[in-house]
Amino acid sequence: MPDQERIEQAVRAVLSSLAGALTSTEAVLLGELEALGREVARAKSEIAALRVDVINDSHIPAATDELDAVVEHTAKATNEILDACETLEGLAPRLSGEAAEVVAGAVTRIYEACSFQDITGQRIGKVVAALKAIERRVAAITSSFAPAEAAPAAAEAAPGQRTEGERLASGPQLPAAAASQAEIDRLLASFE
Repeated sequence: MPDQERIEQAVRAVLSSLAGALTSTEAVLLGELEALGREVARAKSEIAALRVDVINDSHIPAATDELDAVVEHTAKATNEILDACETLEGLAPRLSGEAAEVVAGAVTRIYEACSFQDITGQRIGKVVAALKAIERRVAAITSSFAPAEAAPAAAEAAPGQRTEGERLASGPQLPAAAASQAEIDRLLASFE
């Protein structure tokens, strides 16, 4: 039996137990029960209307993919920086005195600063884990409130339904979804 029907039955049971005219206290209680029932029904309706399937199927996976891309690009950039440091280290013995010390000191500071990559990866890993925990909890909550034959809400525009300008202007893309230079050139040429 749906919760709404149980609430209505409870209100009917309270009403049928009342004999004769309602006292002012009973009328206030009845009004509060009706208001509470409406509020519960409204909250359930709002929770059921959440587009959890869109959140779970699209938004959270897209966010985790973006974060994975950040980790990957950060690692690549760090490796390039470290390669450049190795090149500078190779040059340091060819330098004399103070210049060799300055280069060696700068290379050491760069190596130390590159620890950001490991810390960034750890922090992003924590964010991904939090997103997945949120995804599970939201799905659990909404599944307990969603009616069996809930009407689907209007879906958000799928990536293929956006205009070319919207798609190209949405910031850095994952490698698989990134616009090619030819697409960007074509877009820019359309403004002329």
